[in-house]
Amino acid sequence: MATTERRPVRAAIAAATAAAGALGLVGCGALLPGGHARQVTPPPPPPGYSYSPSPGYGSPSYEPTYSYSPSPTPEETYDPDGRSDARGNNCRYDLSARRLEYSVSVTNPSLTKTFKYEMAVNWMKARPADGTAFGLHQRSIIVRPGQTETYTATYSYTNTSTQQLWFQCEIRRARKSEL
Repeated sequence: MATTERRPVRAAIAAATAAAGALGLVGCGALLPGGHARQVTPPPPPPGYSYSPSPGYGSPSYEPTYSYSPSPTPEETYDPDGRSDARGNNCRYDLSARRLEYSVSVTNPSLTKTFKYEMAVNWMKARPADGTAFGLHQRSIIVRPGQTETYTATYSYTNTSTQQLWFQCEIRRARKSEL
């Protein structure tokens, strides 16, 4: 018999809740047996948020609280082998000037430190590639933070052979040191 009596009460509560929801009247509360309403405490707010009731509605609202604490800047380190900072292009032989040439760009990836690069460019025999160097160009270059410096490496060379000259350019060294 108790089961029979509870079903109509539960059905009445569900119908009243549905009607209140349709009218926008549902809030934080619970209907107790006997028709008494009780305020239900909302769950605790998630970490980083604070609780304050909404004005006029009685329902809780969550407002984020923000705080910023900068993380310590890690000490900037560098690899003394600066070949990854250097790029070369336009490997050529200038027939009128009788010299080997190579355009080299050096980019300093640091945003705070100036570096000195000790550069060495080789022109190597390409056919046959037997490890023979035609010439070597060495130069020191200073590059400020975040900047790129470009220069042309040259080596005077007169081709005395009647055969075609086959060569390749390579950045052999880019020793990097902090100023």
